Amino acid sequence: MILRKDPKIRAPLKTIMTETEATFPLMNHLVELKKRLTICAIAISASFVLCLFFAKDLYAFLSLPLKQVLPAGSFFIATHPIEAWLTYLKTAGLSSLFVSAPVLFYELWQFLSPGLYASEKKYTLAFVFFSSLLFVGGALFGYFVIFPFTFDYFLSVIVDTDIHFLPRMEDYLSFSFKMLLAFGLIFELPLFIVFLVLSGIVSVRQLISFQKYLIVCALVVGAILTPPDVISQILLSLPIIALYQVGLFFAWVVTKKRFS
Repeated sequence: MILRKDPKIRAPLKTIMTETEATFPLMNHLVELKKRLTICAIAISASFVLCLFFAKDLYAFLSLPLKQVLPAGSFFIATHPIEAWLTYLKTAGLSSLFVSAPVLFYELWQFLSPGLYASEKKYTLAFVFFSSLLFVGGALFGYFVIFPFTFDYFLSVIVDTDIHFLPRMEDYLSFSFKMLLAFGLIFELPLFIVFLVLSGIVSVRQLISFQKYLIVCALVVGAILTPPDVISQILLSLPIIALYQVGLFFAWVVTKKRFS
């Protein structure tokens, strides 16, 4: 009876119920996020165990671009008793990100797809395939195209000098992985653009108007991620511009299908 007659008591109760109901969607998202992260952790762990058996071979492959341009008498060194062991361990861990990429992208798509139309959720497998392909393809582009120019430029500074170059295993792993990860993420640009358009965050018209700033942004990114020489900068800037155009084209296609 008191609750019915006294509005001062009823109002707070109503406010509490409203706030509680409003938290349910957030809780559902958190539960879903926990589920996806758990699956990703399992995939990375399984990939890590697999890569651990090939850690030495993976590091030998990773260090090949630098070994090919090392001056005579130069070689990799370890300055700590367990540095080589830790480097191989880290190599397996970092490689597991690329091995488990299809699972990671699948879980990412499953988490983001509720915001899309039902007709667009059927592209899950295509998204997983192309995102994994672009991610690995970007890393391979950095490995086979950018690395040779980068290391050749760095080592040209010490040619015909009395400097003896002895790269540390761990330092090279840290540098090369950051570069490969950066190129892998940059190559995700077309899918990122398509997703922004599908989600309604930006429109194709806005993306077209942004093109006049794209070249400047690409050159800045190229200058940050590559040595201070024009060739390396262009080698990264041109793919960014091309990938933006690809993403813009597919964003226009999916937009046309959505409203047709």
